[in-house]
Amino acid sequence: MLTIKTITDNRDETIRRLAVKHFDATEYIDKIIALDAVRRNSQSSLDANLAEIKIASGKIGILMKEGKTAEAEDAKTRVAELKELSKSLDDAKTEAEKGIAELLVLIPNTPHSSVPEGFGADDNVCEKTGGVIPTLPDDALPHWDLAKKYNLIDFELGVKITGAGFPVYTGYGARLQRALIDFFLDNAREAGYTEIQPPYVINADSGYGTGQLPDKEGQMYHCGLDDLYLIPTAEVPVTNLYRDVILEKETLPIKNAAYSACFRREAGSYGKDVRGLNRLHQFDKVEIVRIDTPEHSYQSLQEMVDYVESLVSKLELPWRILRLCGGDMSFTSALTFDFEVFSAAQKRWLEVSSVSNFESYQSNRLKCRYRDDNRKTQLCHTLNGSALALPRIVAALLENNQTPEGIVIPKALVPYTRFEIIK
Repeated sequence: MLTIKTITDNRDETIRRLAVKHFDATEYIDKIIALDAVRRNSQSSLDANLAEIKIASGKIGILMKEGKTAEAEDAKTRVAELKELSKSLDDAKTEAEKGIAELLVLIPNTPHSSVPEGFGADDNVCEKTGGVIPTLPDDALPHWDLAKKYNLIDFELGVKITGAGFPVYTGYGARLQRALIDFFLDNAREAGYTEIQPPYVINADSGYGTGQLPDKEGQMYHCGLDDLYLIPTAEVPVTNLYRDVILEKETLPIKNAAYSACFRREAGSYGKDVRGLNRLHQFDKVEIVRIDTPEHSYQSLQEMVDYVESLVSKLELPWRILRLCGGDMSFTSALTFDFEVFSAAQKRWLEVSSVSNFESYQSNRLKCRYRDDNRKTQLCHTLNGSALALPRIVAALLENNQTPEGIVIPKALVPYTRFEIIK
């Protein structure tokens, strides 16, 4: 969430920047500024009261020893009045703080100055493209038909066991999944990321820390008996490793990578765009997370973008990088680059990764800080990206590499699959 200082010191600029996300923050910010004035005035008066109570309390004993009983009783009365007033001031301060906290979580992160104007996906800016889009014959099959033809994925069996969006991978399909996970993790390790194996369920504090709560409960699976949530991405548990932690500057940037299953309710999703692997309730993904200083975080973001580019290039997939416009960005992101690969049989681009800098928005919730050169604590910047999500990568690999002889495996992946073609 935004800091109170950012809002109070830069009211007009904050409102202007949030308008890029098509969010009118004027009412929220003015309420926060008013409540912050109440908070500060209450704290100032409370401090003065407590100081007066201390002085007055010290005089009571002296007055009693001097036999000045009436004056001592007056002092006692004054102390009692001050204590009652202090309670009222403390209650007012607490109520103002509560109101500020409730409003802050309703305000999205301010977008970076490089975020383009726009309302949705059609307004995103293509930054870079690579790879070659294959020319397939007219009878080329989409991945859901290829999966059935080669016994790779059983969507109907998943429906039987659980429901739609929970496919069962079999044979070469299961081996391809495992190969991709190992391929992505090995590449991450070689790029300097420390591998983490996180829990797949989180508590509410973790969901709050990275911004899934309180406004995105409906997107997560909730285990009501224990009040735990299935993770939507490994970003959540891995970033929360640094909740309530003060780091030393020389340890930054921290670079973590984690494989996990991901669980998303995807409520309201329907139609042709969700067929097959295009949108699932459970899927596999390798996530990269960085914790960094503000002055270095955008260099880290570029390094992460370059890294994800290297992955899709090694897999010989046609790809493009999009800089998301204000209207298509997430609530918590300051700047996001989406990676898409072209699915030749579906003749459409599929998103396979989002790489984002959240600046201090998450770390303010997490209380993730570092000591600067002057030994003062400052908020870190947090970043994360998919590297990569498997379902649409698998969809594009199956479709783009289909031949009359079978589905050809990209050379970089063969050491992991231990087969060159699916027949």
